[in-house]
Amino acid sequence: MLLQALWDFILSRHSVLASPFFPVLFSLCVYLSFCLPFVLLDLLSSRLAFIRRYKIQPRSVASWDTMGRCLALALYNHAVYIFPITLLHWYCRPVTLPAEAPALLRLAWDVLACLLMFDFQYFIWHLLHHKVPWLYRTFHKVHHTHTATSALTTEYSGAWETLCLGFFAAINPFLLGCHPMTEMAFYVLNIWLSVEDHCGYDLPWATHRLVPGGLYGGAPHHDLHHLKFKSNYAPYFTHWDRLAGTLQRHED
Repeated sequence: MLLQALWDFILSRHSVLASPFFPVLFSLCVYLSFCLPFVLLDLLSSRLAFIRRYKIQPRSVASWDTMGRCLALALYNHAVYIFPITLLHWYCRPVTLPAEAPALLRLAWDVLACLLMFDFQYFIWHLLHHKVPWLYRTFHKVHHTHTATSALTTEYSGAWETLCLGFFAAINPFLLGCHPMTEMAFYVLNIWLSVEDHCGYDLPWATHRLVPGGLYGGAPHHDLHHLKFKSNYAPYFTHWDRLAGTLQRHED
């Protein structure tokens, strides 16, 4: 009943959802909203020791210049690359929305399945772009400009990387035949986890602390990848790195 009420509310904004501008504005607004709390922490951490103690690399400082360049590149990629593709998709495949919401368990299962598929796809893509020097120099090096992560470095990447990750995120709900509400929920979760991965903080309520057994790496896992480059290629979970022998922890 709760999902149906929420879906009915979303359906009442059908004209907004059907707009070719909606997917780009939705992803950009969600991304910036998730970045904002961490940007505030970055601004306060240099003055407040109780915040700084949660920084994974305490000596790193996210300057205004760094944040500005990261934001500018994210806006540029959305305007120049993502929007034209979204417009083409909107033209070729008009938005159709079902009247009924998905069942809660089906939504949860499909979101998890999309997340696991994305994790595997990005692990393979990421591993290749580190192991093949030409791929790293040509495409992935931009993202590794920053050895200390902060929230806005999440989307600091070139066109190829931006489009590849966007494709992985978009194709999985399509392949699984997900409900549009499920697709939106996956996008929101995926953006949050990606921002949290790059936030630069090991907070008490972080996702990796809530998932038992070290199955989820989180910000410490990905920050170490930016610092040392040769480990922790999966974005979220740790099982692929464990199987490939590329898993490394801060205490190692």
